[in-house]
Formats: sequence, structure tokens, C-alpha cells
Amino acid sequence: MSARRYDLVAIDLDGTLLDHAGRVSEANIRSIRRARDAGMVVVVCTGRALIETRAVLAAIDLHDPVVVSGGAMVADPVTGATLERFTLEPALVSEVVSFLHARGHAALVLKDPHATMYDYLAVTPLAAGSDGGGPGEEGLDPASRWWFRKMGVRVRFAAALHHDEHPEHSIRVGAYAANRPVDELASELRETFGDRTNLQHFQGALLPKERTDQGITSVHIVEVFHQQADKWQAIERLIGRLGIDASRVAAIGDQLNDLSMITHAGAAGGLGVAMGNAHERIRAVAGRVTAGHDESGVSVAIEKMLSGEW
Repeated sequence: MSARRYDLVAIDLDGTLLDHAGRVSEANIRSIRRARDAGMVVVVCTGRALIETRAVLAAIDLHDPVVVSGGAMVADPVTGATLERFTLEPALVSEVVSFLHARGHAALVLKDPHATMYDYLAVTPLAAGSDGGGPGEEGLDPASRWWFRKMGVRVRFAAALHHDEHPEHSIRVGAYAANRPVDELASELRETFGDRTNLQHFQGALLPKERTDQGITSVHIVEVFHQQADKWQAIERLIGRLGIDASRVAAIGDQLNDLSMITHAGAAGGLGVAMGNAHERIRAVAGRVTAGHDESGVSVAIEKMLSGEW
């Protein structure tokens, strides 16, 4: 076996490590274990919040720091401590929430859970609740309702943002829609807030049968972050802590919120890997393309790295 070229591999979850049903294949689990045994640091880098990653981390027996919330946070999954974060200014959060409400969308404000002890503040005029599904749930789109229940996410509801008890701990503001694109909303957000924020807009990859059985065939996402919040900048902070050079980093992903880490890993002398099912813009900037998420593409990529082929 040739000497490995990479000291850290950053791996996206949905559409990358996870298959279409949200499962981690045995091949992926074995290859992650082999990478760690060979001395590589394996870092999950996901758009999910920390609480939404815990089942996956348990499946791959990973206890190292994770990049979560689209790169807005680095967290210790064992203690729940926040190691690094990029927060939004309260005044900007207020502007974005008002903007979303004016266009008929609930605003889901992701919080730093280590500081607040909950995960999301759902700001919706329907926060009083009347459908028996829980306070304010009728103000959320069906995909968000399903996701929060599935993941055991801790949500607080408010009819207006002035009820927020922790305005200094806001990580992102998102709008979500089941079965209908939010392209126009994303364009308007970018035009209005693009010079002050980092905006991520993509279609969710995870569509398990239990969700499609409820009539949810697609999930469309637009999220507003601090200008510096993306997966690569979070990785840079983490490798600074670990003493790893950027040229020794490999990154694997599939969606547009992976663009920064795929692009910059390659530009730094490391490796950006696109999944076989990746968005065309990811494939265009990647140094390598592996198999798809339903063919254990992460395992294929890791094995090629360990062998020295990549």
C-alpha cells in the first residue's frame, strides 16, 4: 500500500454517505473504520444540525468533531459543546424573518443548542396552535413537521421574533417547502441580502419511503447564514485546531452546499471528490468522481485514497 496523501477526509451526509433511504451501507462503515485505523481524521460535514446527525454518527462510531449546520458550527458530538460558530446579527435575523413572513413562509431560526438547550425557533404567525399536532406546527410545511418528529428536534414556537429569548445565538434562518421549488424566493433573498449573508439554496436529497408515503415527493430549501459560514471555512478552523495542512484534506460531497469544500480542498492541493449522483456544478469542480450514494461511493473513494491511487 502506498503512503496515504490525506490526513483528513470531510464527508457530506445526505446524498453522499447516506443512500436514498437515509442509510449508511456496510461498505461505507468498513471503509471509514479503515481510514481511521490508517490515521486519517474522518469529519462529517453536513447541512444538518447536530441533533439531526446523531443517529448517523452512532452508525459509523464517530466521536470526533463534526461540521454541522452548513458550516456555521463545529461541534463536539460527545459533549454537545460548540467549538466554533458563525452567528447572525439579531437585526439581520429580524429583517430576514420579516421578509419570509411577507412571502408566506414560516421562518425557522436555527440556534446554538449548547447555549440555548433547544434547536430551532419556529417563527410563524400560527404559533398559537390549533390542529392538535403541537403548538404552532400548522404553521410549518409538511416536510419540516415530518423531519422534526423523525429526528426528535427540540423546537420552540413564536408568533413574532421579539419573543426570542436568545437573539445572540442564531446560526441560520431557513425557509422550506414540500413539493414546490423556492427558486424565486431564493433569488429575492439573494438580491436583498446577498451582500451581507451567505445564502444556500438546494433540493433536499433524503426522501425515505415513509415520507413519500405521506405525499412529500421533494423538499426545497433556502437558508441564510453569516457571510463566512460555509463548509470549507469551518474545515479551515478545524484543521487549525488539529494542526493539519489544507493540502492534506480530501472532501466528498454531492450538493451545492458542498461546493466550497470541494473547490477549496482541490485548490489547496488536496482533493475534491464528487459523488456519481452529484449536482453538475459539483462534478465540474471536483478532481475526481466516485460512484453514487446508492453504490457506496464514499467507500469507493476512501479505498482509492488509502491505496494511493488517488
